[in-house]
Amino acid sequence: MFIEPYWIETKYVTIESDQIPNQFDGKTIVFLSDIHAGPDFSQSRIGSVVSQVNALNPDLILLGGDYVDGDSAYINSTFASLSKLKAPLGVYAVLGNKDPQYKTLNAIPTYGITYIGNKGTWIVENGSRIRLGGVGDYNNGVQIPNATTSVVTPQDFVIMVTHNPDYFPKVDKSKVDLVFSGHTHGGQVTFFGLWAPVTHSDYGNKYRTGVIEENNSILIVSNGIGTTMLPLRFFARPQIIVVELKKT
Repeated sequence: MFIEPYWIETKYVTIESDQIPNQFDGKTIVFLSDIHAGPDFSQSRIGSVVSQVNALNPDLILLGGDYVDGDSAYINSTFASLSKLKAPLGVYAVLGNKDPQYKTLNAIPTYGITYIGNKGTWIVENGSRIRLGGVGDYNNGVQIPNATTSVVTPQDFVIMVTHNPDYFPKVDKSKVDLVFSGHTHGGQVTFFGLWAPVTHSDYGNKYRTGVIEENNSILIVSNGIGTTMLPLRFFARPQIIVVELKKT
């Protein structure tokens, strides 16, 4: 329980779709969530995570919120470290329920990261594009998915980032192909990875961790990086999620 918080897993997922443009075939996306910087997660550990991510040479990096554990004193130092993340297609972020909203929203662009909460953007590569967007936190914010989906066609590959997986049932799955979320910490303390008594989700263990497919849309839930409440993990290792896009 005391070792696992430091034992980060790099989890690889392949997403196949005929909507992925040829120019994005083989591109990789790294997803980080729930750092919870604070007394139980030091700045040196954040720097180590950043180094691990950069060593993977991702094409695109997505950040899923809860960068600090509610204490705004850690915001600037945390984003100073996250500003060193490198990806040719950019680094994009949404907020989580633990993030002090005003100060975090100021820090994100200050440190060269693009905020996509209730915003959509085209990721362009050699004349082809995919759609990327995010929504506000399910507990503490508002969700405006049309900012992402209003301009897409059935042929577009569309990615959405939401801190909380409980938003997934509300996602328009006829338009959104891939959703990233965190928030649950994989349960943080589980019965040998099979079930967790606490998931911070209204759906119990349904969206606790892993890859879930519903109506041709895929949800990837990360165990996150840091911890909350207590600095313990049991059969819920912290994760760096690496997604490879495959054109079919």
